[in-house]
Amino acid sequence: MLGQVLAYAAHGRFSWALFGGVQLLGVLDQLFIVFANDFADREADAVNPSPTVLSGGSRVIQEGKLTPEALRKAAWMMLAAMVLVALGLAAIHQLWWLPVLVVGGAGLLWAYSFAPLRLSYRGHGELLQGLGVGVVLPIIGFYAQAGSFAALPWLGLLPCFLLGYVGNLLTSLPDYPGDRAASKRTYAVRHGQFDARRHALEMLAVAIGFGWLVVDGLPWWGVAMIIAVPLGPVLAAARLLGSADAGNRGECLRFVFLGAGAANLAMLAWMAAALIRSLV
Repeated sequence: MLGQVLAYAAHGRFSWALFGGVQLLGVLDQLFIVFANDFADREADAVNPSPTVLSGGSRVIQEGKLTPEALRKAAWMMLAAMVLVALGLAAIHQLWWLPVLVVGGAGLLWAYSFAPLRLSYRGHGELLQGLGVGVVLPIIGFYAQAGSFAALPWLGLLPCFLLGYVGNLLTSLPDYPGDRAASKRTYAVRHGQFDARRHALEMLAVAIGFGWLVVDGLPWWGVAMIIAVPLGPVLAAARLLGSADAGNRGECLRFVFLGAGAANLAMLAWMAAALIRSLV
């Protein structure tokens, strides 16, 4: 949605039909990610002693509700549907880069969860989520509405990348015991829980502080607003920095929710600023 708002702010036109198409792509993409990751992570999820609403998989395989093969087929179906929707939008609206971007995003997931790269296990899978969520998705939204890459704030994708990177780091924090048991080299396993939390807050602060790259041309008070609004949850999360280990589930989840809330508030602030700037 951020990319679509930025496209409207830059070009002054908006298509509700394209909005619906892009949101449908987003739903299919989310289902593809959930199904594919549940299949790929089934062994690690089986030894995870502390699954949460945010992490640890859906548990449908572990609870015997679905077979791994059913999830594998469902993931392929979602990917096929996503490509078909992208091809349809490309044919109707001459958006020929759209299928390329969609397939590229799917390739990032493959590199994240599946052999031969499987970076979520080997380490540095956060980079792929940062690219997928923070770069590819905003580009898809922008390109779909604008019909080109003209006026896309390329430097503004850097804070978006950081938010996607931190999102991966945050949701892996409650899974630390299971990931360590499964030799899954997440950020917290590689660096330790405390440093992972500290780095998450530092990267959030940097992303928020450079939000003016996403929406340029703001007056000083506009820049101050897009920084101040999402910074509140970061400061609140900082109070839990020393105690939010995975073993302290309540505080760990509060830390994750506050961090994720800060990231979402940052994106909402950027979208609001872009819309207001385009109207005045």
